[in-house]
Amino acid sequence: MVYITEDLIRRRAEHNECEIFSLEEVSLHQQDIERIEHIERWCRDLKILYLQNNLIPRIENVGRLKKLEYLNLALNNILVIENLEGCENLQKLDLTVNFVGRLSSVETLKQNIHLSQLFLVGNPCTLFEGYRKYVVATLPQLKCLDGTAITRSEVIAANQGLEELKRRVMEQEDQYLRKNAQQKEEEEANRKQAADRAGSRDGASDSEEKQEEATESDEERREKEFWHTPCPFTPESRLEAHRHLEAKRMAKEKGNERKVKPPRTLITADGRVLNVNEPKLDFSLTEDDNNSRIVLDLAVYRHMDTSLMDVDVQPTYVKVSVKGKIFQLVLPAEVKPDSSIAQRSQTTGHLLLHMPRAQGEIKATKAARPSKDGRHLHCSLSDKRRPVQGVPRLSSRVTCNSLQHAHDPREDKRYGKWIDGKTNPWATGTFCYKEIKEAFRSREAGSGRQRNRGHR
Repeated sequence: MVYITEDLIRRRAEHNECEIFSLEEVSLHQQDIERIEHIERWCRDLKILYLQNNLIPRIENVGRLKKLEYLNLALNNILVIENLEGCENLQKLDLTVNFVGRLSSVETLKQNIHLSQLFLVGNPCTLFEGYRKYVVATLPQLKCLDGTAITRSEVIAANQGLEELKRRVMEQEDQYLRKNAQQKEEEEANRKQAADRAGSRDGASDSEEKQEEATESDEERREKEFWHTPCPFTPESRLEAHRHLEAKRMAKEKGNERKVKPPRTLITADGRVLNVNEPKLDFSLTEDDNNSRIVLDLAVYRHMDTSLMDVDVQPTYVKVSVKGKIFQLVLPAEVKPDSSIAQRSQTTGHLLLHMPRAQGEIKATKAARPSKDGRHLHCSLSDKRRPVQGVPRLSSRVTCNSLQHAHDPREDKRYGKWIDGKTNPWATGTFCYKEIKEAFRSREAGSGRQRNRGHR
């Protein structure tokens, strides 16, 4: 059941900047509304109200709308015309295709002196003998009935023999009401019998084949039986058809719901990062040794908005989300996430990631060699980007076992502990560049002091 709420009216009042207190026109058609409420308190200045194609069974809560000029209640379940005496300015009333069977209820519209148009097409009362003459005679202020203009001669003819016409209309009205009550009783009995048959059939099927579900042919048979079984045109049958369609729509939506897929594994339980390419994009990964960085060129869609992409750079891998699909790639070396740059190519639209390496590597202008006097090791430590020949390439630390030391007998005596494999820090362990620099400086300082002593 759909209720008339303040939020519903505000959404229908966009043309009035969502203000409802000064609203003059509102359309609430095709909302499956089953009751009119709150409108006369929230929208006092309302002039036009559209409520067609709902499930409203009664006209109510509109008597305080003094400025209302047009009320559309077509395609509802209204049985009686009532509660419109307070609508002083009502000029047009549309009750097309409802269930108005009491034709005498049009007398309640006598006080609506400005009413000029009335539509009752599709109601049971229009089948009564003398229907048009009765309405024209009862409501002299009308100028148009069911889309047909009322002439002056028609008004004069309708007023002749009005008492006899009222008597015949009342007889037909009583006959219709008795017939309608009898149809309701028969329909209720048929509904109970159908429910009993369905229960017995379901119980038998459960006892015979408990694990089998209803087949598609059974569903088709039930659907065909529902729509092809004759039934009277009543508000109850219309409600039943509506609920049947609503249940079918909800079942269809539930069947179309996608099953939630388990999240894809990006990192295994043992911490191993996996390569993933869900969007199936072309890419290229290159190492720029001159600038000591790694460059990733990801061929994303050229005209795709950048806001649909999310980049996450980690020291050992990079992850890019493209419209919710994950692209993940393990990097060949550690990088600096904070110094990485992501940008789009203005020509191809590709995503370019420039990721500097975490630490550079020792660069030597020539291969490691002893000096002319055989005392010092000449190695350029200023540029850490290019590797030394024969030294393994590592991201943050270097192994010093591969460094070749100059051999000099004098240094063997003075620096025997340095050359000894047991205590030589160059032969055991791994050190940072800072430690290597300090070691070279201490050796150079010791050699300088030895030369000064010899001169003395």
